[in-house]
Amino acid sequence: MVKTRFAPSPTGYLHIGGLRTALYNYFFAKKHGGVFVLRIEDTDRSRFVDGATESLVQVLKKMGLEADEGLTLEGEKGGFGPYIQSNRTEIYREHVNLLVEKGAAYHCFCSAERLEQMRKEQELAKLPIKYDRACLLLTPEEIQAKISAGEKYVVRLRLPDGATEFNDLVRGQVKFENKDIDDQVLLKSDGFPTYHLANVVDDHLMGITHVIRAEEWLPSTPKHVILYNLFGWEMPQFAHLPLILNPDRSKLSKRQGDVAVEDYLKKGYLPAALNNYIALCGFNPKADQEIYSMDEFIELFDIEKVNKSGAIFDIEKLNWMNSQYIHKLSVDDLTKAVEPFLAEANVKIDPELLRKVCVVEKERMVLLTDIVEKINFYLNLPEYAAEILIWKKSSREEALTELTNVKSFIENLSGEILSSIELIETAIRGYIESNGLQNGTVLWPLRAALSGSSASPSPFELIWILGKGESLRRIEVALNFLRS
Repeated sequence: MVKTRFAPSPTGYLHIGGLRTALYNYFFAKKHGGVFVLRIEDTDRSRFVDGATESLVQVLKKMGLEADEGLTLEGEKGGFGPYIQSNRTEIYREHVNLLVEKGAAYHCFCSAERLEQMRKEQELAKLPIKYDRACLLLTPEEIQAKISAGEKYVVRLRLPDGATEFNDLVRGQVKFENKDIDDQVLLKSDGFPTYHLANVVDDHLMGITHVIRAEEWLPSTPKHVILYNLFGWEMPQFAHLPLILNPDRSKLSKRQGDVAVEDYLKKGYLPAALNNYIALCGFNPKADQEIYSMDEFIELFDIEKVNKSGAIFDIEKLNWMNSQYIHKLSVDDLTKAVEPFLAEANVKIDPELLRKVCVVEKERMVLLTDIVEKINFYLNLPEYAAEILIWKKSSREEALTELTNVKSFIENLSGEILSSIELIETAIRGYIESNGLQNGTVLWPLRAALSGSSASPSPFELIWILGKGESLRRIEVALNFLRS
């Protein structure tokens, strides 16, 4: 059975690149009727952030990526746990001891100062930066004496001679010369394993069949292949995904903009839109389609068709895609989606008024947070200069006359007409035509009076949202500006 895993570190947030890795693992597992596992790799305690694990699980659920096995909001699910690496340290020690007994790993007691001096000397000599295996010369008695004396140590992998090859589902056949690879630390002095040991042990014990991860781990993969061979285990298939890049082709980083999924959700991007866009960063099933459902991605996903080169993160494209998803929402769903952003901004609004605003503003929204700014003039008429009431081909006196007359017309509109944008438009346009007026001389000052702005929805939409009473009040405010 196909089994993939997403194994983030709890360092504070879910990176956009991490989301894509999770999506591709999810698509691959589901396409093949397999299992998607969520495991937390928290063995680097220097980077551990309290609460980050819970946040990761919550964000993944918001993105529709709840695990079949592993960590969920309700706790751990599955028979291969624990699924948090810091709870598996005894398992790793047992496997390190097996390697030491086989002579495939060894204790290293070198101080940080010695290692730094060695590194500097290698740099000066223009040699590869590698451990010099000084501790490999220690006898078993010397090793035991140092351990008994309480000296701190790490356990290193003893790299074999030769070369290491493996097939990458994205990059094809990959080969590394072992002489260019360092004797990797497997167990740190604090008793925690490094990523290299822990992920190999966990992937094997949890039955992971396909390891789909970022290309930054490609240089480490020969170490993992060697570990699989030393343990005598069957290897999973590997696939290393290209980076997501800034427009200048630098690595996507917080210095040049937001990189956390949480940041984009807070800005008002819909999870479905973000998933759609990020999934297309490196893979596009069809040349003539850009909007995909999760089910379509699952059906069409092909790991071997993922691009080898980095994908450019285009915020304008993401904004366009998010607007398309907002436009497709029902009014009820959009109303529900924007409520948290209004609450965050301490905006209180009648539910029916909000629903009407969403009907009108839906096609104009790019982000859910746009509602906060758009809602303002519906609640409170902003201050404005009388000049915006005057159409470019008109005069102050003409604006005053036309607003006065159209106000009288609106006063006599029935409740039935006022219940529909279309009926309001038909009525007012009929009034303009029957009186031989120009659209601009009537509609421009009317819209400006209702919105207090030179750019807003149509006057028909505004009257429908504001209602007769508030519309007439705003027109009277405008008339007073023009009279003064």
